[in-house]
Amino acid sequence: MSITADDLSISWGARQILYPVSFSIGAGEKIGLVGKNGAGKTSFVRTLVGELSPEGGKVQIRGTLGYLPQETRVENQAQTVMERILSVKGLSSLAKKIEQAQKAVEEGRNLEKDIEKLNRLQERFEALGGWSAKAVATKMASRLEIEKYMDCPLSALSGGQKRRVELARIIFAGADTLILDEPTNHLDAEAIEWLTEKLKEFEGSLLLISHSKKLLDECATSIWYLHDGVFDKYSLGYSAFLKEREAEEERKAKAAEIAKKKAERLLKESASLGAKATKAVAAKNMERRAEKLLEEGRFERKREKIANIRLPEPEKGERILAECRDLSYGYNGSPLFKNLNLTVERDSRIAVLGANGAGKTTFLRLLSGLLCPDSGQIELGEKCKIGYFSQEHENLKGDLTILENMMESCSDMSEENARGALGSFLFSNDEVYKKAAVLSGGEKTRLSLASLAHSRANLLLLDEPTNNLDPASREKILEAIGEYKGACILVTHDRGALEALKPDRILLLPDGVEDRWEEDYLDLVAEE
Repeated sequence: MSITADDLSISWGARQILYPVSFSIGAGEKIGLVGKNGAGKTSFVRTLVGELSPEGGKVQIRGTLGYLPQETRVENQAQTVMERILSVKGLSSLAKKIEQAQKAVEEGRNLEKDIEKLNRLQERFEALGGWSAKAVATKMASRLEIEKYMDCPLSALSGGQKRRVELARIIFAGADTLILDEPTNHLDAEAIEWLTEKLKEFEGSLLLISHSKKLLDECATSIWYLHDGVFDKYSLGYSAFLKEREAEEERKAKAAEIAKKKAERLLKESASLGAKATKAVAAKNMERRAEKLLEEGRFERKREKIANIRLPEPEKGERILAECRDLSYGYNGSPLFKNLNLTVERDSRIAVLGANGAGKTTFLRLLSGLLCPDSGQIELGEKCKIGYFSQEHENLKGDLTILENMMESCSDMSEENARGALGSFLFSNDEVYKKAAVLSGGEKTRLSLASLAHSRANLLLLDEPTNNLDPASREKILEAIGEYKGACILVTHDRGALEALKPDRILLLPDGVEDRWEEDYLDLVAEE
């Protein structure tokens, strides 16, 4: 067995995320963990890997574990990409120890002892595949389009590039068990295809959280559906699971209807018998049988709550909301783009396309005022009101609660109105007192969208707005994008989001080329 749990239970406040359950994930099992946003999927895997403490029970992991969290967390941003990837096996520090040992041998002070130490370190390095490690890591990086950054510090990379580094690192580790939380975030079509093939080839155990139907269909051989604090387990692929769930609901609905009709017939017979004193006992028994049938056959088709995701009603602005003139920006002396020009009118719908690291997020941060250009200028109209949705959720303060974040972003909103607004985004009761730092990616997305919905912005800057959302919530944000009446600039790897936007123009980065929208540009993003 790779992972075993005994009477594991998880709770947050009064809410039970997982009722006591025992389970095992055996060697070679590939499980897709699914459920609506907020069901507790991320809390569950964080408990498995030891980041959160369970309410009760225990977890045991045998063998090595590779864990990709939903959000990239790297403390040492001074590490290079190569060092970060190699560090998962301890190869980076081992290489430095070998270098120190070689110097000690050259100095010859304790030659015999130093040679013995050097040989021991080299044997360890070789056993971990050290001599070919850089070549293997570079090959992985090339498939994820980050090979040219191998000698760059992580601090110079975009959020999407860091995500790819972490993915390369986890695959490179060769762990016995992989736990991946939304691994396709920030990946384009080619990178998703590479990841899919890697996971299909993987011979160890896999626990996969994803809202990508295609990835789940290709890589998961069984599905665990988390809802209402319990797991329903299906030895099926994802598409087959969806059909089986629908069929189960149909069967339960039919059984409930049959039970209801039987109960009604018994109650009718009971009523006719009850009029006769000699039949009173039989009538009472019939009533009990009818009540039991109704109780056992009770079934109500559950309609999962869906966030009422919407975008703001824009304030009317001037015809030209924003202009970029000869805009240039770069990191550490290396330019991302040069002399970029763009005019944004009040009804503009612009898609920003380009590979990871091309500067898409940087461009939105420049427009939002979070960054200053190296040269050139950005002119905003007097009535331009920007609403920025960041893929990294920098607008949220981790030490504040959901309610406090909402009230800080909408300073004119009363607590009562803030709670009402949050309720429509599925944050209700005591949930509004959760700290933003402990929210899942999907919950952070919903909170950021809730703040944005009340901004009256007439120029939206949306950076990967569908990341981490369950299918129903994703459909809602796509509808909202399609219905938004103001100007919108969108960065996305989601083909559906592009189709919902119905762009009139595209901006290709890093070249800064502006072009009219053509359907062929859909080929640059992943197909769901």
